[in-house]
Amino acid sequence: MSGGKGALGAAGVALAALVVGLAVIGGAVQSDDDAKAGDGLDLPTDVRAIPAAYRQWVLKAGRLCAEAPPALIAAQIEQESGWNPKASSPVGAEGLSQFMPGTWQTWGVDANEDGDADPFDPADAIMAQGRYDCWLAKKVKEYKATGAPRSLMLAAYNAGPGAVQRYHGVPPYPETQAYVARILELMHKYQEADSEERPAGVFGQRVVAYAKRQLGLPYRWGGGDIHGPTTGAVAGPVTAGFDCSGLVLYAVYQASGGKTTLPRTSQAQGGAGTAVTRADLRPGDAVVISVGGTDDHIGIYLGGDQMLHAPRTGDVVKIESLATDYWQSKKMHYRRYG
Repeated sequence: MSGGKGALGAAGVALAALVVGLAVIGGAVQSDDDAKAGDGLDLPTDVRAIPAAYRQWVLKAGRLCAEAPPALIAAQIEQESGWNPKASSPVGAEGLSQFMPGTWQTWGVDANEDGDADPFDPADAIMAQGRYDCWLAKKVKEYKATGAPRSLMLAAYNAGPGAVQRYHGVPPYPETQAYVARILELMHKYQEADSEERPAGVFGQRVVAYAKRQLGLPYRWGGGDIHGPTTGAVAGPVTAGFDCSGLVLYAVYQASGGKTTLPRTSQAQGGAGTAVTRADLRPGDAVVISVGGTDDHIGIYLGGDQMLHAPRTGDVVKIESLATDYWQSKKMHYRRYG
């Protein structure tokens, strides 16, 4: 837990990332035009990356709610304690998940039924962490704060839900902002990559990293530019976000260090860069999809038949499988921008 804020978490290494959103209208994907999407998916958990002694509890805790999957639970533990079950912080946080005593009194659980709810017991700590994460995820939704749900949940874990409510988003504490960004980045370590896929190059890795930081943000038609999310064509005090091509524009520009500025629309982006075949597709490449007869939707390939994209109004930036019947029925081609 952080000292003096009544919450959990150690300091991380980077500022919290900007937030971005995607959406679809009336069940059809709204990129620059339209298309349809199903439920978002997290990448499968790479159980090999989780220490064997804690694996079953991380997987169990990660099934409690969608906002805190196993990869996030594992990333939090690495950030909080470095997987040291006996860890203690100078301000009194204890165990793998670094609970402060006061918070443990409320959220501690005897997960392995040994008769003692102990923050230094890995099973108890991990399950309490999952329960607390899920409660925080619901709590911060009530505040209608600005930001991606997971970012808000993690900020509440580190700085306390009251701080998220007070600042209507991730609070401006350097420790908390760094904590959120670090855990979202660490999640990649605990997510499975398909070993049969061609590995991403350095540029592709950067495209994926910048795009993933936008997960959970709202779709905004016309939203997004090279600098980040915008309100697009939506007027009024709304949360900024992206449409499908705005997200790709942003991720590629940032990944290239400002050297590559793509056209703004999915149709134009579908003709930019270099064409690649499905067999040569790598993480960071663009998946260009014809829904209504033109290149009217675009997403970023992650590997393992997974695409990160901005689907429709009312939805958020998410990861989906391209192996569904819906996507398999569409014409696709692929572009590489770096």
